[in-house]
Amino acid sequence: MMPVYTGSCYSLMDIPAHLQGILDNLPQKPGCYIYKDINGKVIYVGKAIILRNRVRSYFQNENRLDFKTRQLVKHIANIEWIVVGSELEALILEMNLIKRYRPQYNIRLKDDKRYPYIKVHWAEPFPKVTITRLMEQDGSRYFGPYTSVWAVHQTLDLLRRIFPYLSCDREITGQDARACLYHDIKLCTAPCIGAIDAKSYRQMIDDLCGFLQGRTDPIVNRLKKEMLAASDDLKFEKAATIRDQITAIEKVVEKQKVVSTNQVDSDIIAMARADGEACVQIFFIRSGKLIGREYFILEGTEEVNDSEVVSEFLKQFYVDAANVPSQVLLPQEIEEHRIIEEWLNTRRGGKKVRIKVPTTGQGRDLVQMATNNAVETLTALRNQWQADTNKQTEALTELQQALKMNEPPNRIECFDISNTQGTNSVASMVVFEQGVPNKKMYRRFNIQTVDGPDDFASMEEALTRRFKRWLAAQEQSDVGKKNDESFSRLPDLLIVDGGKGQLSRAVKVMDELGLTGMFTLAGLAKQEEELFFPHQSDPLILPRHSQGLYLVQRVRDEAHRFAITAHRNRRTKEGLASRLDKVKGIGPARRKALLKQFGSIENILAASDEQLAAVPGMNADVVASLRASLD
Repeated sequence: MMPVYTGSCYSLMDIPAHLQGILDNLPQKPGCYIYKDINGKVIYVGKAIILRNRVRSYFQNENRLDFKTRQLVKHIANIEWIVVGSELEALILEMNLIKRYRPQYNIRLKDDKRYPYIKVHWAEPFPKVTITRLMEQDGSRYFGPYTSVWAVHQTLDLLRRIFPYLSCDREITGQDARACLYHDIKLCTAPCIGAIDAKSYRQMIDDLCGFLQGRTDPIVNRLKKEMLAASDDLKFEKAATIRDQITAIEKVVEKQKVVSTNQVDSDIIAMARADGEACVQIFFIRSGKLIGREYFILEGTEEVNDSEVVSEFLKQFYVDAANVPSQVLLPQEIEEHRIIEEWLNTRRGGKKVRIKVPTTGQGRDLVQMATNNAVETLTALRNQWQADTNKQTEALTELQQALKMNEPPNRIECFDISNTQGTNSVASMVVFEQGVPNKKMYRRFNIQTVDGPDDFASMEEALTRRFKRWLAAQEQSDVGKKNDESFSRLPDLLIVDGGKGQLSRAVKVMDELGLTGMFTLAGLAKQEEELFFPHQSDPLILPRHSQGLYLVQRVRDEAHRFAITAHRNRRTKEGLASRLDKVKGIGPARRKALLKQFGSIENILAASDEQLAAVPGMNADVVASLRASLD
């Protein structure tokens, strides 16, 4: 058992026996070490050239450890390690483990979702351009990551006006009778009707990629030659189209600031810090022009020096970056300079990457400009966060007072039911903590015991299942077992959407499970936004423009949205399943395999016989039966 922490890290005298055994057997080789807490959760990942020396250093002289590291050591209950062949392999493994586990005590990108990329489907005969959050080794070209989906959509809107790329799902033969509306409004070159051939279309998409990389001069020069040739051939409409394309490109280029006479592609990285968070600003310089910039927020940076924060950012950003330039300019030297350079060389396909700290000239000025932008960005974000926090605090305080609660409702749960004429009923459970949604805690319940359109009974089933899970979680905690975090805590405020009727069912469930009085329970009527409470005839009507009402509405709307989404997904899957059930030779195993592989009837119909036959359990006879039944 872990000893009680008394304010200092372990000495060699009081390290638990199982940890001491691990420390005594650590290898003197390079690798990664993984610290876990008493629940088995990964709380820190590190790398070392010599694992034995690095890991043991955490458990020796506490005076050498900062407060954050002492807190880390306090919670270490188990240590695992992975031996690798080199320092570079350790670096790569460390990055992947941090990305996978997002440990509490590591520096990490805040809200580290999968950032959006622009994806050019280069491997297709007529490449499309889409947004994705996942880079794959599929022959496509990727650009990003970007921090804003909105900004990506704005970029694609601009790109499509200059390079009218294909966006529909038609099979392109060039023989279609007519094009779609996008061709009429000059947002598609219409390869479907043969208005552009495959070679010319691919050249246009290649130009689009060059445009995203800042390579505009070669594109404009070539287009000017094509415009003159079209004019000489008396193809004036084509020449005018190319002229408009050139004009659009030049308008964009005019807005791109020329910041360097040096033609080396560079990323300029700088940082601002405040209260444990860091804002890193990146300027993307291509062919001497500033073609874009992004900012990223890192957390867990308390008591960590600037160079280490920059070093961690480089590893976490470039592990997912679609492109690595030949030069990266930094505001200060970093300890892992050599090994990160070596790794970036591999990311760039063996081409040389230089990490530099400019002290004079344009490079220094660019780093300073990026620093100034980082400071301004972090200041603006902090002001926004503070305003949002003030609104959330005000809303929670208003609800506490209006509902006569002893404490603010820091955890609010809301339940809603969605179905179609009583079929495919789904209950949603959404969770707001500190006034903001915690989507990791959302859960849905496929209603199993209710026939027909009975929302009251459906609500009763969902609440019963939810709070029985809480009771079970308490028993599991008593014997040291892990449980679902979403069910392991009770809400401060539980809202059921539907007013008095749904409230009465909730009261029944709480009485039966012995939970009455353990939290505040309310039913929300849809029409007048009235809140009903157990054993009270008169509802509570919150002030029309109060933050408390706005919060209740957001919680209710989110529960409604989540319920409808879950219901639609279930209805779609069951509709597909029912159609497949009618196909001779399709049983539960084959149906499940088809659903997993294709997801919809449309995708199944669009698949080739070879693709269908490749699904586990399928053969030529069943494919023929499937075609006959669904066509």
